[in-house]
Amino acid sequence: MSQARWADDRVLIPTGHDAASYVCVRSLADRGVEAVVASDKDGVPAGASRYCADSATLPPPREDLVAYRDALLSLAERPSVRTVIPVRPEDCYVLSRYREAFEEHVSLPVPSLDQLTAVQDRLRLAEVAEAAGVPVPETRALSEVDDWDGERIVKSRYNVLADAYMPELGPSEIDVVKDIRHVEPGEVPDADAIRAEMGHDPVVQEFVPYDDEYMFAGIYDHGEPLSTFQHRQIRGTSYTGGGGVYRRSVYVPELERVARDLLSELDWHGLACIEYMHDAETGEFVLTEINPRMWQSLPSTVRAGVDFPYHYWLLATGRADEVDPGYDLGVGSHFLHGEIEYLASVLHEDSPLIERPSVAGSLWAVAVSILTEPHFDYFALDDPGPFFRGVLNALPVEV
Repeated sequence: MSQARWADDRVLIPTGHDAASYVCVRSLADRGVEAVVASDKDGVPAGASRYCADSATLPPPREDLVAYRDALLSLAERPSVRTVIPVRPEDCYVLSRYREAFEEHVSLPVPSLDQLTAVQDRLRLAEVAEAAGVPVPETRALSEVDDWDGERIVKSRYNVLADAYMPELGPSEIDVVKDIRHVEPGEVPDADAIRAEMGHDPVVQEFVPYDDEYMFAGIYDHGEPLSTFQHRQIRGTSYTGGGGVYRRSVYVPELERVARDLLSELDWHGLACIEYMHDAETGEFVLTEINPRMWQSLPSTVRAGVDFPYHYWLLATGRADEVDPGYDLGVGSHFLHGEIEYLASVLHEDSPLIERPSVAGSLWAVAVSILTEPHFDYFALDDPGPFFRGVLNALPVEV
């Protein structure tokens, strides 16, 4: 199919300072598809790309989600816009929650609200995983836990706090809570204070002693996988975990099996990024969470040969049969800003469950891996704007 056919067609990418949005812009531009970058923030790296065809301003979703939805819908109504790519948790929710309204104007390969609820509600996700026969940590609501003898983790029950999950919230309200608390055996946390801080009754999970972290990513067409990808996460944004900032592509048959079994149980549609822990004691791949959107480490995925932005475009435009699912193994890359976050966590964070690495050892590991594998998420000599915009955003003072 010639690129000229799609020269007048565009994709809408609502985003913040997310690295994945630049990869979507660049990847699709290479295929002849133009991108409209829309954001409520200033200095968006993707908007600084010479491949960005147009930009637009959105109201902040966490101040008024209905106003945000209406503004996004107005952009989706443009005749040239064919689809919308979710990059942030808010957009996953908006596109599934109001899918019918958006699909009057664009094609959206996103999960139904019921499917989205099944992955954004960690209690329900644990039930789905158990039904699929795949490993998942014991998960209970904080209000139901009275035994604190074992190692525990407290985290938000929902990926986003919104009215579809919490009826006490209005349609204009949304928040994203990412706090995670590590609780050592015998410590009884202040449940009321945690609920007040997180804005709801979170969940408590058993701590899984892991020796490695992995990611499985895929794009599905009503239960059928079009392409999938795996990587081993060597470093995250924190030494206790977080999004991958140094990773290498792999293929592990057992990881493929448990991920596919889970997504089959969900009859999944659209994007899925699943995080796993490799249990150091049992050797099992234990589910951490599912994100139904483009992910932080998307640049490394595309570098390895799985062009998920383009695959999303093909699915949205009725050309799923053109998806090429193959990828190269052993391909590594870095998110440089994330490497700085990792080093900061070694200096400032503390966990009673995970031993903090040494500062000198961490600096050496980061430096050696950058020298031996100098592949970076969005540093490109022919398009340096996004990288330098990201550097400016990371400075402690406004520039």
